[in-house]
Amino acid sequence: QVQLVESGGGLVQPGGSLRLSCAASRSLFRYSTYMIWGWYRQAPGKQRELVATVTLSGSANYADSVKGRFTISSDSAENTVYLQMNSLEPEDTAVYYCNCRSLTRSYDYWGQGTQVTVSS
Repeated sequence: QVQLVESGGGLVQPGGSLRLSCAASRSLFRYSTYMIWGWYRQAPGKQRELVATVTLSGSANYADSVKGRFTISSDSAENTVYLQMNSLEPEDTAVYYCNCRSLTRSYDYWGQGTQVTVSS
């Protein structure tokens, strides 16, 4: 079984930056052809929402709310996905979850989540 472990969350002031990391416990190269890395978040009282995704080819998609501020990237050699978050706003406060799945969700792995709090 693949285990995903997130890190990098914490408390930051509005306008600040954080970089989240998510590392897999074993190689995911066997899934690389159809693998999609993603970041999701869930704020209090809201449903979990998609933040960003990236494929092996580097094609990335972002929620409208984070375009121009967040950047998703992956390192296949390290089995790790990152989320660089700049110009953070209080509305970005949430638990952030990393995800690794196939297009059809024949596999669908989730991390335990890391708290990001943006506050003065």
